[in-house]
Amino acid sequence: MKCIDRSQLREIVCNNKAAGKTIVFTNGCFDIIHAGHVRYLAEAKKLGACLIVGLNSDRSVQELKGPTRPVNHQEDRAEVIAALAVVDYVIIFDERTAESLIDEVKPDIYVKGGDYCIEEIPEAKIVAANGGKTVLVPEVAGRSSTNIIKKISETI
Repeated sequence: MKCIDRSQLREIVCNNKAAGKTIVFTNGCFDIIHAGHVRYLAEAKKLGACLIVGLNSDRSVQELKGPTRPVNHQEDRAEVIAALAVVDYVIIFDERTAESLIDEVKPDIYVKGGDYCIEEIPEAKIVAANGGKTVLVPEVAGRSSTNIIKKISETI
């Protein structure tokens, strides 16, 4: 199964690093999967051999996006992300940011969307301190879960 917990994460990271594989990590809510998500994850996978996706828990999504989110529960979101061929592993985390998870993984490459600035990403400092680099992948204009929700609410 591609959905893992923190104890499995340690072993997976250790085995991949021992095999000399480049570990890529990204994280997000991935609430309503759309083409922007798929393209983003495909670009992230091109950067290394093992792509690990940190998925915000339902509680942390509510903290970040408000009480009406997420639309899809964390188990469903994890199952959909894990089904994508480019994703090697999915791990759900409960914190507001992925800082502690990134400190455990110590990825070679950390990926975020182009709507961020590296200086504003708290995780980027941890990645750099552990010898990794942060890469921004251009966002797909107009593609977001928020836009989809807005469009649906306008048609109701």
